[in-house]
Amino acid sequence: MDPWLVWLIIALVLAIAEIFTLTAALGMLAVAGFVTAGTAAIGLPVPGQLVVFSVVSALGVLLARPWARRAMVQPRLERFGVEALVGASAHVLREVNAHEGLVRLRGEDWTARSYDESVVIPAGSTVDVLHIDGSIAVVYPRE
Repeated sequence: MDPWLVWLIIALVLAIAEIFTLTAALGMLAVAGFVTAGTAAIGLPVPGQLVVFSVVSALGVLLARPWARRAMVQPRLERFGVEALVGASAHVLREVNAHEGLVRLRGEDWTARSYDESVVIPAGSTVDVLHIDGSIAVVYPRE
């Protein structure tokens, strides 16, 4: 079997594995495999192919490292999941007190309770979500 075909198969296997893992590491190795397959196709001997594969792999890591480091160091600017619901307004569907209630929050019905135990919020009111406690929205009436 020709060396370029071996490198091409290795590169394709790595690229397919990258699709399933989404780690970027296998993607960089797949790129190195494709480049090495190209150098093998033009007749570079096997030791040279190994050097090309190593150099291109190392360059991929060196080029990706600053980007990955920035992504890990920078705080997320947008909130996800239940964190994104904090501060949102909701419509009270069923009276909310310290123990139970129901609100419509961004199109979904959520079990709710009042932040202040002494406050009872009637149906039809608008409330603000202070935080999410498990699957319960802790709310306070909007003034």
